[in-house]
Amino acid sequence: MLLKSEPRAFALAVFAMCATVLAANILVQHPFTPFGLEDWLTFGAFTYPFTFLVNDLSNRRLGLARTRRVIYAGFALAVVLSAWFATPRIALASGSAFLAAQLLDATVFDRLRAKAWWLPPLASGVVSSALDTAIFFSLAFAGTDLPWTNWAVVDYLVKLAMVGVFLVPYRWLIARMPAFAGRMARA
Repeated sequence: MLLKSEPRAFALAVFAMCATVLAANILVQHPFTPFGLEDWLTFGAFTYPFTFLVNDLSNRRLGLARTRRVIYAGFALAVVLSAWFATPRIALASGSAFLAAQLLDATVFDRLRAKAWWLPPLASGVVSSALDTAIFFSLAFAGTDLPWTNWAVVDYLVKLAMVGVFLVPYRWLIARMPAFAGRMARA
């Protein structure tokens, strides 16, 4: 049975996904200059991890099949928008990494759905962040003179930290979501 608010939840998830990916694609092109960290970090490291929170909340609320639709819709819109706001190489790298990592995140999350509330977002975030980082940074920056391996290592560490930090809003938000079809198992 579908809830009345489900189309709105789907639209909100797609919007949040697209906005986050677009912001990350723009901000990853700008080194994080405060504190002399420009060789270690980009501003995109702080925005992209929100996609995993959106993905996990979508998965918990809408289920795996609809979350995949959110991912595909977010991918399509984000690639089109990124083509205007990011370089073609960044857009291609972002799209490839996004699709692979988000689909992995959704699958791992779904397989762990019935476990303790914190395990699905934690485990899916750790593995999908690694895949995302490896694909994105190698496609976006390999062969350039930029310190992309430094950026990749620190980006992954930031993603891991964000996975942990995002457990707090994740728990708070799922406690306020309507439960249906067993999707809130042990939440």
